[in-house]
Amino acid sequence: MNSESTTSIRRIVVLGGGSAGWLTAATLAAELGGEGPDALQVTLIESPDVPSIGVGEGTWPTMRATLHRIGLSEVDLIRECDAAFKQGSCFDGWLHGGAGDRYYHPFTLPHGQGEVDLAGAWLQGGAELSFAEAVGAQPHVCNAHLAPKQTTTPDFGGAMNYGYHFDAVKLGHLLQRQATTVLGVRHVVDHFTAVRSHDNGDMKALATREHGDLEGDLFIDCSGLASLLLGQHYGVPLRSEKGVLFNDSALAVQVPHADARAPLASATVATAHAEGWTWDIGLPTRRGIGLVYSSSHTDDAAAERALLAYLQRSGLKHADVTPRRLRFSPGYREQFWHRNCVAVGLAAGFIEPLEASALALVELSAAFIRDEMPANRADMDLVAKRFNDAFAYRWSRIIDFLKLHYVLSRRDDADYWCDHRSAATQPESLRELLQLWEHRVPSRNDFYRVEEVFPASSYQYVLYGMQFKPALRALRAEQLAKAESCFKDVTTITRRLLGGLPRHRDLIQHIHAHGIAAAA
Repeated sequence: MNSESTTSIRRIVVLGGGSAGWLTAATLAAELGGEGPDALQVTLIESPDVPSIGVGEGTWPTMRATLHRIGLSEVDLIRECDAAFKQGSCFDGWLHGGAGDRYYHPFTLPHGQGEVDLAGAWLQGGAELSFAEAVGAQPHVCNAHLAPKQTTTPDFGGAMNYGYHFDAVKLGHLLQRQATTVLGVRHVVDHFTAVRSHDNGDMKALATREHGDLEGDLFIDCSGLASLLLGQHYGVPLRSEKGVLFNDSALAVQVPHADARAPLASATVATAHAEGWTWDIGLPTRRGIGLVYSSSHTDDAAAERALLAYLQRSGLKHADVTPRRLRFSPGYREQFWHRNCVAVGLAAGFIEPLEASALALVELSAAFIRDEMPANRADMDLVAKRFNDAFAYRWSRIIDFLKLHYVLSRRDDADYWCDHRSAATQPESLRELLQLWEHRVPSRNDFYRVEEVFPASSYQYVLYGMQFKPALRALRAEQLAKAESCFKDVTTITRRLLGGLPRHRDLIQHIHAHGIAAAA
């Protein structure tokens, strides 16, 4: 074994700032950095000219643990990033586009999940409530515009599971400050110009215009869609998923609330229409709204008309709004970790913003690198193999889950929706699951890895929110009785929460004024 193989991994160089770069740098520095002899040195290179995309404004509940581990508080996030709480996603018009076409994918698991066949009992009983409303209080809490926690609930705790909505650019600034002033990350603002390589093809250094060559042992590509290191330097190709998920374009705007005192939504609202679908995210001071579409199914002008029509229907100011247009190639890299370079964030791939998986993948990637940091170059190839296997699996599961939303739709107002239902555009893995689910409910046996990106209950929320009707075996009387007891518990819990939780906007204002109670 040569000396290069046994050289310890000590210097980490991250190319690119934004949410992905700073979140990754902070995650590594928080637990592997410091002043000791074994501490890692983390350097982040950020171009002074490349702006952040800044439209990813939603997270999963995992972000709470991530922020806690890097030393940020919920108060920091709420006050400095125009942040609010997110309790899940609400889907309008995805089934048929008519009256009553709405369902929730909440973050809180069904009450009694894993102990009782709630989905089977709900399907057999023909309950008046939607599935999500029958098995949990969260849709009711969202409909009432309530917060997931009380004013006395400590940081990161809650009566309901939750993530966040925030201004992504401001989050990048907050993470940068924490990483550089508290966690010891070196911040280099400069233009990246070239890769310097070892004779064996590994990266040796990144050349910059003003700071010269910045050497490292592991290089993390957070350069966004450009993928300057993994994609451009190493030529690792993008595996296109446009044949499965067609969207490759988006229009985004930021507009003030029609009424600054109006109730503040705590779910991302995704509204389907002939041109694609529109996201609507409520922040305390504004709304972030965007239309996602396929350039193969509609043109830019029609998409912009649809977006402006949505703003008008919502009573939002739009006369002087100029949407920002974004293009992307839906897909992910055939490898994420090649030699001593690993891509995180958009550099690794992007599908579409449905279900807000982008930042969650950044969190998962950064945590994997932190937890499995190779001791030396020889170990790195083994870690890379494990990383590539884990994230190829995660990307494929995300694609299946996103495609499920489209496959179940009955909309026939555009080829866009009809083409999504075509068997030729569906992954075989999803077709197999749907065949099984014609006769049983999704279970943990379908998703067997410890850290699944979406659990079986998420598939249940979508399936039964979209009125998927399987032919199930009848449950026994004792099974139905257990489920009925859970449904009654949900009714009691819901009544208590509706009477005890504050309005979402009121809680945000309280945190700005008074902070959050300290843990006992």
